[in-house]
Amino acid sequence: MKKIAHISDIHIGSPYFVDEWGRYVIKKVNEEKPEILVVTGDITDDGVLEMYEEAKKYLDEINVDKKILVPGNHDSRHAGYVIFEKFFGSRYPFYEDSKVAIFGIDSSQPDLNTGHIGREHYEEIKEKLSNPEKFNILALHHHLIPVPRTGRERQIPLDAGDVLELCTSSNIKMVLSGHRHLRWWWNLDGTYFITGGTATTKKLNGISYPSFNIIEIYKDKVSIREINVRDKKSREILGFERK
Repeated sequence: MKKIAHISDIHIGSPYFVDEWGRYVIKKVNEEKPEILVVTGDITDDGVLEMYEEAKKYLDEINVDKKILVPGNHDSRHAGYVIFEKFFGSRYPFYEDSKVAIFGIDSSQPDLNTGHIGREHYEEIKEKLSNPEKFNILALHHHLIPVPRTGRERQIPLDAGDVLELCTSSNIKMVLSGHRHLRWWWNLDGTYFITGGTATTKKLNGISYPSFNIIEIYKDKVSIREINVRDKKSREILGFERK
C-alpha cells in the first residue's frame, strides 16, 4: 500500500488563516504517516519572502520524507515563483518508485489568477506518466474541470481541454489540484480528478469546512479519505478498483 497526503491552499500569511487548524493539519498528517506529501499550491497568500520563510518552517514540521510541491497563483505574485524555487526547489517536481509516479506542474501565471499548462510540457507529462504498471498522478494548482458551488468559472487553465484529452488518453490515473477552496472530484473516462479544499483558512465556499485528503493506493483498489479539519472527523469520500 502507498499512502499519500494531499493538502492545498494553506495561504500562510492570510488574515483568514486559522492557527488552530494549521496545527491540527501538521498533527494529523504526522499521525497518518504518509510516505508522500503533495501540496497543490497557494502555500503563501501573497508570494513575498517573509511568507515563504514562514511556509518553509510550517511544512518542515510535517514529517514526510518525500514532498511534492507546486506553486499556486498566490505563490506567483510579486515574482514569488522565483522565491518558491529558492525554498522548495523545482516548480516541476517529479517522483517515482516501483508503485507510483507523480509529476508536479506549475500552472500559475505571474500576477494572474488564471491557469495555463503550456503545450511545451505535454510530451514531458506523457513521458513521465506513461508506465501502465504504476499509478500515475499529475499534480497542479488549477482545476481542469469546473467545481460546483464555487461561483462563476473564470480561472480554469486556458488549455484545460487539451490537458484533459492528454490525461484521459494516456495512463494518468489521477489528477490532484486545489484553487477553489472546496473539495470535489470527477471521474472522466477512468481518470479521477481530485480537487482539494483549503486546509487551513476560513475563506470557504458556502457552508463548507477546511479539509485535506489521504489517498491510499493498494494493489487492487484506491481509497480516498477526507479529513475535516474543523470537526476533526475522517470519512471515505471515494473508493474504486484499479483496472
